[in-house]
Amino acid sequence: MKKIWVNKTDAWESAKRFDENYYLSMSRTKRLETMQFLRETYFKMKRGEKNESRKRLRRVIKIIQ
Repeated sequence: MKKIWVNKTDAWESAKRFDENYYLSMSRTKRLETMQFLRETYFKMKRGEKNESRKRLRRVIKIIQ
């Protein structure tokens, strides 16, 4: 059985800090796997649209002067 845990907080800032610490404690590979899982779940929810670019991560570069 998979364990699920919840963090209860009284402020958005402490919740944000908890999330940041949680994801930073993961390995890079695990973070990428989590992100890919969330992307696949999102695209399954949007079944009607067929988009081949969703099979790979998009690379975005912003040049700030």
